[in-house]
Amino acid sequence: MTLNDLLKMSGLDIDKKTKLVRHQDSGFDTDRLYREGRLEHYQSCQSKNVFGDCDYIVTFLGHDRTQAKFIGIFQVIAVSQPRQLPDQIYTDFWEAGWYFYELRRTDFLSDLIERLVIEWGGATRSWYQWLNDKKPKEVIEILPKGCYDSFPGFEDFVLDYNSLKKIVENPDANRMWHIMLSSVAGVYLIVDTEDGKQYVGSAYGNEGILGRFKEYVRNGYGGNKLLMALPIDRYSKFQFTILRTLSKTLTNAEVIDYENLYKDKLGSRAFGLNAN
Repeated sequence: MTLNDLLKMSGLDIDKKTKLVRHQDSGFDTDRLYREGRLEHYQSCQSKNVFGDCDYIVTFLGHDRTQAKFIGIFQVIAVSQPRQLPDQIYTDFWEAGWYFYELRRTDFLSDLIERLVIEWGGATRSWYQWLNDKKPKEVIEILPKGCYDSFPGFEDFVLDYNSLKKIVENPDANRMWHIMLSSVAGVYLIVDTEDGKQYVGSAYGNEGILGRFKEYVRNGYGGNKLLMALPIDRYSKFQFTILRTLSKTLTNAEVIDYENLYKDKLGSRAFGLNAN
């Protein structure tokens, strides 16, 4: 199956002038922009008139190697070169003389957002291409609903709150995450990305780290005193990482000893969010 096949089935007229876009920028963390809901603003500001000659944009994020994950289809409504944009959210991405596009998200293939993965091809530096009926993009896979991504390993584990929530609430689609996180005890770190303050915690018991993370998904603060005192909307700003994995054969007291060690190393009692 190809991307063109899916677009036709969705009802999109592929005879329209349509460009494919794969966002992966060394100057911006496009994955993070997408998670924060800012990628559409980033996409709307371009130094060259790359979308002025097309009707639709089929947008992807750079994925594994030369693959691309689908995140939406946008209709190009208008293009301009304003001297000043009215909304401050654009200032990170736009400079005077650049092109600004009014884009409207469509419902085409909306059920496959974050699920459809295609092979972009070796020319990944060509971040936009015309939709080509003679050389259509191959569909690599369609991920199950609620699937986040492949488990990266404990050393590379970094998740924002909403991504963790998605993993916890969709166990079948994120089976490997649940297996790995429940297989170990450990010491984890929460960073409040709003002000940079840190919280060090530990996880033990039958479900290991997974069981502890489930508590944060359930109520946002995990029963921790200083986290509980924060505004509720602050929890979505949390970033979770794992500092150290430990064997589940260790006693609770032994795991807590490691937790206290990392509190001392990071100064999270004096300058962070640890109250004890």
